[in-house]
Amino acid sequence: MNIRQHSSRGLLATALLLASSVALANTEAQVSVAKGLQQAKTYTVTSAPIEPLHLDKPVLPDLTGYTAEAVQARIDRSHKGKVQVRRMLQEDTLKEFIGGDNKMAEWVARQHGIPQAIFIEDGHVNLKDLSKTLPKQYFSETEPGVFLARLPIVVGRKGILEIDKQTRELRLSQESGSFLVNDGKLFVTDTKVTAWREKDNGPATFRSPKEFRPFLLSWGGTETYVVNSKMASFGYAKSKSYGVSISQYTPNMAKAMGRSEPTGWIIGSEFTDMWYGFYCYETQDFVLKGNTYRDNIVYGIDPHDRSHRLIIAENTVHGTKKKHGIIISREVNDSWIFNNRTYDNNLSGIVIDRNSVNNLIAYNEIYQNHTDGITLYESGDNLIWGNRVINNRRHGIRVRNSVNIRLYENIAMANGLVGVYGHIKDLTDTDRDIALDPFDTKVSLILVGGELAANGSGPLSIDSPLSVELYRVSMLAPSKSNGISFSGVLGERQDEILDLMVRQRKAVLIDPVERQTEMRD
Repeated sequence: MNIRQHSSRGLLATALLLASSVALANTEAQVSVAKGLQQAKTYTVTSAPIEPLHLDKPVLPDLTGYTAEAVQARIDRSHKGKVQVRRMLQEDTLKEFIGGDNKMAEWVARQHGIPQAIFIEDGHVNLKDLSKTLPKQYFSETEPGVFLARLPIVVGRKGILEIDKQTRELRLSQESGSFLVNDGKLFVTDTKVTAWREKDNGPATFRSPKEFRPFLLSWGGTETYVVNSKMASFGYAKSKSYGVSISQYTPNMAKAMGRSEPTGWIIGSEFTDMWYGFYCYETQDFVLKGNTYRDNIVYGIDPHDRSHRLIIAENTVHGTKKKHGIIISREVNDSWIFNNRTYDNNLSGIVIDRNSVNNLIAYNEIYQNHTDGITLYESGDNLIWGNRVINNRRHGIRVRNSVNIRLYENIAMANGLVGVYGHIKDLTDTDRDIALDPFDTKVSLILVGGELAANGSGPLSIDSPLSVELYRVSMLAPSKSNGISFSGVLGERQDEILDLMVRQRKAVLIDPVERQTEMRD
């Protein structure tokens, strides 16, 4: 489906109809106005040169090479792998789960003895191979093409596990403590993998954050490919056990082992009822293309610490129950988030968080989320281009403690509060680890092109900015009876701003007097 064409006219019409019922006053907007009135006299409003504001349309990564055929070409089936069952103790790949008496006790209880796992080494193995090799109490074909695993499955460093279309479904037993760990290469194509509750003879649907559910984890140095497949009911609230996780080893182990950052592709697949639909840590060049993340628990897509050059494109993310649809957090840099649809998530549609910089968020459809459409927290130097942010309950685009945020050609329409809201916040008295996640109470924005229309509390509210530049921003269909109104530092200078931007068609620079003095000194 062409994301740009998805219900565009219907969304616009719905947005305009809903705008008339949006509340026109709220505490947050009133605070913004009060701050703006106090600070407006310390700012100047001048015309700015247009040329520096020009940007060519962003160049998007070429997605044509990320195909099912390209994945098949990467599978080396020339050498038959080895399969064995052995103890989980002293295995580097399993230390995260078996290390320490408390962790080990869970697997002893589930397996009724010394914990064991299935290991795949030195070549290619598929599920038919496993069923022929292993005792039926550990791994069995319960009906044609349906396999039940009652032990963890570990793909060794030189192992290759292929779960393909010959497999109708792989079921990982919740009661017996089965899960998948990849330390080599894993291919899941044209099939289904489900966390399975044997007692109910059905999926291990979510009941509690602390209740074990099977999961998939790929460690440093690995490649993971999931294509045209369905995964359901994975993960719970324990480290590296979130659902589908791609993670470098812990710092000490990574240093000792010398493993590269993990990578891979997930394309054309569906993930439902996962604790996290996708999580990664110190991962490079991973591609999420054309997937559906539906009704997951905490996050749909959640790349984390120091992952980079990620491509998150053409995905549909909706119905996330606790938090955000898509979030990148803590130094996730140099990545692309484009042509996604993210809607009806419990908090924001897309979040850029904790010093994640140099990212492009472009051409996404972000609507009917329960807080903001796009949220940027403490993450400067990002480009937000050509997104449609419509009918979210709070702000269309919210920017906190972030500088050099460039907002180009976006539509923010019929959001409950402000179309674009920029502000600062002191986080020192919160539970934030300042050493791990430092921040500056500074915000600066450049808004060029696009539309801010029919938002409940006005088009723009910006508090205490380092600077704001506006050019060619259309503001139509105001929801307030007295027409377009600004809040924050823009409120008291509204007439000057509109005169320059609308009547004279010039770029507008809103600059603090204190900053001008510093620049002259």
